[in-house]
Amino acid sequence: MFVGRSGELQLLLDAFKEKRSATLLYGKRRVGKTTLIKEALEKQQKTYVYYECLRGTMRDNIDGLTQELARLKILTFATTFTSFQDVFAFLNTLPLQFIVVIDEYPYLKSMTQPETVDSAFQAIIDNHLTNINLVVSGSHIGMMRDMLREGNALYGRFSTVIQLKELSYRLAAAFYASKDAYDKIGFHGVFGGSPFVLEQLRDGESLRDNIIRTILNESNPVYLYASHFLMSDYARSVNSERIFATLGNGKKKYSELENLLDVKKTGNLSKQLKALLELDILSKNAPINRLGDAKKVMYEINDNLMRFYFTYVYKNQSALQMLGAEVFYDQYIAPTLTEYISRRFEELCRDYFSYLARQGKLPGIRHIGSFYYDDPATKSNGEFDVALDFGDTYTICEAKYFKKPIELDDIHREAGQIRGIKGIAVAQIGFISASGFTQKEDGYLYYTGDDLYAD
Repeated sequence: MFVGRSGELQLLLDAFKEKRSATLLYGKRRVGKTTLIKEALEKQQKTYVYYECLRGTMRDNIDGLTQELARLKILTFATTFTSFQDVFAFLNTLPLQFIVVIDEYPYLKSMTQPETVDSAFQAIIDNHLTNINLVVSGSHIGMMRDMLREGNALYGRFSTVIQLKELSYRLAAAFYASKDAYDKIGFHGVFGGSPFVLEQLRDGESLRDNIIRTILNESNPVYLYASHFLMSDYARSVNSERIFATLGNGKKKYSELENLLDVKKTGNLSKQLKALLELDILSKNAPINRLGDAKKVMYEINDNLMRFYFTYVYKNQSALQMLGAEVFYDQYIAPTLTEYISRRFEELCRDYFSYLARQGKLPGIRHIGSFYYDDPATKSNGEFDVALDFGDTYTICEAKYFKKPIELDDIHREAGQIRGIKGIAVAQIGFISASGFTQKEDGYLYYTGDDLYAD
């Protein structure tokens, strides 16, 4: 099921219209890179060669590409090429226009000096794309980004660069389209936006049944994705599992992680976090009113499914084995699942306002995020869920993931707390309720779950 990606698809199709071009496409594993490439290939008329690299030597991969050319009958005689440059030089001699996709490009570097591989493809792009549209794709985000940095042999060689990310919460909802807004928020909070994961869901089943059938089932692709596939490229060099387990569904300061992981003053944690940040597995964020304050920076997991797995499953696998999936869900997940999703709902709401901003519906907006307050008068501090910075003033919104509509008394209480904080230039106060409101009173902004998914 191909959902969304219209902008990225058009970028590829535009590149394929050129006589020669080089495109770099990257994103984490199972985010839909290959599906996007194949969708683009099917919508154009040129002859194409798709080759997924092996975790082997350059020789192994040159032979693998040669065999694919023979299978496609592009190569009609027996020969052995000595380099990738020779393969592309051969294709230049043919009276055809080609698209050549080199997928999982970082695998070429597994047994060869990375600089050697990049230099070889620099020569290909500079000299052997006479009749070729080249697509270089890969899942190791750090390696792929390195190719865009000054000093790398491939710097400046790609006319099109696409970083493919998870589907937005709005697009992900196509996989459970029959659900109401409250349930759509829950599905996104647990399963995130990976197309591979979303394709395993059943729209006709409840969130509980989908969780039991997938992430609590050791033979299901979703469980395998969370427990092995996503981490396989990273765990060997970074102690990522301990960091993920410590973060879970929350967010932590650097000093908190040091203490919890018992790695104070070793310097290793900084290197590990840097590697995970470069891979887009983690993010670090600060409240929009404290963006330059290093003490307010928080680390958190980017992927909702991985958050769920490390919150509930990773540390409790023995219990899952002993109790079975249904009893495990009822005892370990059900009591706190609403609270778990509530935190993800706050992020979804911020994404909603980002969507509105891109639509031009929030004129004057500068930043969207959380807002940290520290009020000496009330001896209180904390964060507001959603804050919109318009320069001189803020709009503060509270996000509520309740099954029932919000009562007016709740609105009054929350608004009173916001107004009670001194020193904040609050122009408007808003409420985002997954299940709506019992009644509305003038003077506030109101958003429902249905609003979040409306066109």
